Amino acid sequence: MHVLWRVIVKEFLQIRRDHKMIPVIFVAPVVQILIFGFAMNTDVRDVPTVLVDQDRSAQSRELVARFTASGYFELVGSEERADAVDRWLATGRAQLALVIGPGFGERLAAGRHAALQLVTDGSDASSANVALGYASALVSGFGAEAQALAAQRAGAVPVGQTELVPRVFYNPDLRSRWFYVPAVLAMILMVMTMLLSAMGVVREKEIGTMEQLIVTPIQPWQLLLGKLAPFAIIGLVQLTLATALTVFGFGVPLRGSFLVLVGLSLLFILSTLGLGLLVSTLVETQQQAMMGAAFGAMVPMIYLSGLIFPIENMPRAVQLITYVIPLRYYAEIIRGVFLRGSGLSVLWPEALVLLFMGTAILTVAALRFRKRLD
Repeated sequence: MHVLWRVIVKEFLQIRRDHKMIPVIFVAPVVQILIFGFAMNTDVRDVPTVLVDQDRSAQSRELVARFTASGYFELVGSEERADAVDRWLATGRAQLALVIGPGFGERLAAGRHAALQLVTDGSDASSANVALGYASALVSGFGAEAQALAAQRAGAVPVGQTELVPRVFYNPDLRSRWFYVPAVLAMILMVMTMLLSAMGVVREKEIGTMEQLIVTPIQPWQLLLGKLAPFAIIGLVQLTLATALTVFGFGVPLRGSFLVLVGLSLLFILSTLGLGLLVSTLVETQQQAMMGAAFGAMVPMIYLSGLIFPIENMPRAVQLITYVIPLRYYAEIIRGVFLRGSGLSVLWPEALVLLFMGTAILTVAALRFRKRLD
């Protein structure tokens, strides 16, 4: 254990002497959380809207007032004719057009069907769908109230209507930031631990100190564990910093136990350190290690893990591939702990898979590493 401790201390001293590495380890995760936390936000607010009100009735004015008061839409202009909205959408000055035809208020007052038109810019399909959903909900609610009022004035029995009362668990305001920021935390942990472990081992080869370590009375397992343990500790420090920024900086709730998050993150770190070590046995330079880790492991894991793109929307063949991606299971863990407050009683299947994967990957990487030493 004394030999192992000296190898760990040696690794930390080597990291400390590399002045360029310190900002990468401690500053880069904070910067990434800040950038992605503010940039990765798909919430739709203040949609620029152009109005075509050909009815000019009390009902049309009330409907427009509801649009502007909702906070989802911002009235940026008006036109007399429906075909005039094209230039607003083409130039990007508006993303949505609300077209109210003549006779809209009269039909509503009479309890009859009253149609209007919503025209949207579909070049950003995600934002367009969300904006249309907000607008449709506003119009449906307004129409139902108007028809009930018309029936009451006529002394008729109002027609029964079905009312949908949604209830959203874990993210009641449907804030996209609550979905994406924990994902960024997972990506930071993966990128840093994988890159540091891959480049740390290759650096020994480049500067010629690996041969010196080999001829010392150090067992291969001591050298391996001494090289990887500091990066695992650094990963936990980064996890703590990123979690604090996620909770206190962006208001994402940590409903579960932080200790559970740390424990399950260690299982994930087994896989990332193993992959980093495996990459280091396949390359000769730090540049090759960086490129190999990034494009050979990290990019496919990010795309296929469900962190950004839903796995359910992928082709069936690709869905099967995701089962061998460790980040898929860690994504379930990190969102479960943060948003759902899940503990080991719920997350034990993912924990077992990560333990198995991490052990298998680290074993294969260690065998290759030992073979290269021999």
